[in-house]
Amino acid sequence: MKNPFFKKKNNIKLNDILTSLNLRKQKVNYIVNDIKELQTALKKDITFFNSLRYLDLLKKTKSKLVISNKRFQPMVPKKIKIIVVPNVLLAVAKITSLFYPDSLNDNLDLEIDHINKKKYSKLIVGKNVLFGKNVKVGKNSSVGHNTIIENNVRIGENCNIGSNVIIRNTIIGNNTTILDGSIIGKKGFGFHPENKKNVRYPHIGSVIIGNNVEIGCNNTIDRGSLSNTIIGDGTFLDNQVHIAHNVKIGKNCIITAQVGFAGSSSIGNKVLIGGQAGISGHLNIGDNVQIGGGSGVIKNIPSNTKVMGYPARNIRDFLKENKKND
Repeated sequence: MKNPFFKKKNNIKLNDILTSLNLRKQKVNYIVNDIKELQTALKKDITFFNSLRYLDLLKKTKSKLVISNKRFQPMVPKKIKIIVVPNVLLAVAKITSLFYPDSLNDNLDLEIDHINKKKYSKLIVGKNVLFGKNVKVGKNSSVGHNTIIENNVRIGENCNIGSNVIIRNTIIGNNTTILDGSIIGKKGFGFHPENKKNVRYPHIGSVIIGNNVEIGCNNTIDRGSLSNTIIGDGTFLDNQVHIAHNVKIGKNCIITAQVGFAGSSSIGNKVLIGGQAGISGHLNIGDNVQIGGGSGVIKNIPSNTKVMGYPARNIRDFLKENKKND
């Protein structure tokens, strides 16, 4: 599927990639189509492997070209060509920039302009609303004062977008409400130290928001790096929730104020999270999980579990421990 928000540079060859990594060129040179994650990469794409938690995905990937390091080199199937680097994620950042040279630019969009209401059906618009090119909004929707919706954003029918909202690199379903002050689709907080500077990690993913979702005031939802950040159907977010890049939140979840999600965590369906809880990165939270307010989640949580505390543990154990300390 073509990326709707970032233009990919074509005709990138293997030796272009090796040159960007300061590695020796190969005699056999060929076009590499794109850079993708293990589970989505196709035969002509390049991918990467940097953690044992993704070993099963490595075995199943369709890619024939993978970036990894010496530690994981023996685990890469023989049918896959490996590019060995000292820092996998730094290499991925450089290669992503090669394919998508504009992906680090989140600066002022000069192509936005005042909305042409004739292009939209039954759309209620506040004052000083700005739209980019190719923005699509379904009928019976509204957009509040001072809101900016940037190029190629798609919003479904019966949606209500509040005032002072900024939306970029995002696709929104039907019957969804986004309250005042939210910023959706900005680049995530991804970087890698290299020598005496920090190297930004490009974010070429999107934010996908489902149907019947409510996003509270002053939420920040970062777009994905190589995959997308996803908010499932029927999920409600309270005010001041932060969702980092690549987070996947399931259907019909309820997340209260000031909850923070670190990058690449996956949240199941019907999950309830109390205020000011923190979810560490790259975790899997099952279905029907309940997380008490102020908890710190630092490991996976199976379905149908109630946890609380720091580190988050079974709520009965937490209550017993606190009763002893009274």
